[in-house]
Amino acid sequence: MNDLIQAGAFLVDVRTPEEFESGHVHASVNIPLDQVAERLDEFDGKNHIIVFCRSGARSGMAKAILAQNGINHVTNGGTWEDIKQHID
Repeated sequence: MNDLIQAGAFLVDVRTPEEFESGHVHASVNIPLDQVAERLDEFDGKNHIIVFCRSGARSGMAKAILAQNGINHVTNGGTWEDIKQHID
């Protein structure tokens, strides 16, 4: 995962805006799970995408939604704290 992050992966936090505001990974974008399907254009042209949340469950669902829409270069990064350790 470190390699993907260092290569500039698109970091997407799929938690709610309130959760995101309470703490998040620098350089990540907040696209809540319930908005992923309607915001697919934001994922276009990204070489690799890492989705994450509080526990890894919502990011797993986000990865599935993206795959159903033909976006397959996605990694479930698990928790935002795990990703933060790779960044900070």
